[in-house]
Amino acid sequence: MDNGEKLRHVFAEALGIEKDRVLDTLEYNSIPEWDSVAHMSLVAALDETFDTMLDTDDVIDMSSFARAREIMKKYGVEF
Repeated sequence: MDNGEKLRHVFAEALGIEKDRVLDTLEYNSIPEWDSVAHMSLVAALDETFDTMLDTDDVIDMSSFARAREIMKKYGVEF
């Protein structure tokens, strides 16, 4: 599984949704499953999966699946 698929998998698992719903257009609070509580679970899952420690600004800035991919690149994750 490449990092793009890992990221999609983490989103699907953390939000409790099907992988086919995890698209670049998926945005925070655009679906009921991605609320503030799920957001923090998502951050924890990303940190664990990619061995990172996202800083507060990045946690706040992670407003979409596409933005999450850009943020993860800052931490050395290649897509």
